[in-house]
Amino acid sequence: MRSTIARRAGLAGTLLVAGLAVGVPAQAAPQPGVAQIGSAEFTKGDATIKVPAQGQCSVSGPKTTTAQTVSKNGITFGGGTSSCATTVTDPKTSATTTTSTATGKNFELSALVSAGGPRIKLSTFKVTCTATHTQTNAGWTYGGMSGITNPPNPVPVGYVVPLKKSNGTVLANAVFNIQNLPGDGSIGLTMLRINFLPASGMTGQVILGHTSCAPTP
Repeated sequence: MRSTIARRAGLAGTLLVAGLAVGVPAQAAPQPGVAQIGSAEFTKGDATIKVPAQGQCSVSGPKTTTAQTVSKNGITFGGGTSSCATTVTDPKTSATTTTSTATGKNFELSALVSAGGPRIKLSTFKVTCTATHTQTNAGWTYGGMSGITNPPNPVPVGYVVPLKKSNGTVLANAVFNIQNLPGDGSIGLTMLRINFLPASGMTGQVILGHTSCAPTP
């Protein structure tokens, strides 16, 4: 049986999955105990802009990572930190918990400006996934966002905010609270994904804040 609770307090999203899920279509299972600040890969004109996963950690290593500022044509990741830790809670039974967190700062996407779209900024954002033998939890928060209309409270799963020109043409979609619940008690969570649409003259996507975890052995 699966119990799922999605809620939001301020600029935050929280997800709870307890026990093992049944009756859910099969999906690729999220990785146990990982987190990253974000990544990007998109094409603008003749240029392809790639930013590999920033601040990526895993409970299998590396367990802590510090990311420096990366600035490329149309996009800046302002750096941040990540930590993926395993804690023994009962030495007699070898029971453990995992906590996987990534925190980013000073993100800016200016790639849409030349197409008449908004300049997108987030001053801070954070994703976390925790797991025990019987329960997994994932959540996210952000602050200082501009260029995207704030999503409602609570944030629906896969909530889409169109990113438009002043004449209403949609250049890209900002998708919040993307969840992967394959049915085995694990969670995959992406705070925000920006998908470029043909009207922007670009293809590809930008990801901000991803984490996943699975029940511990």
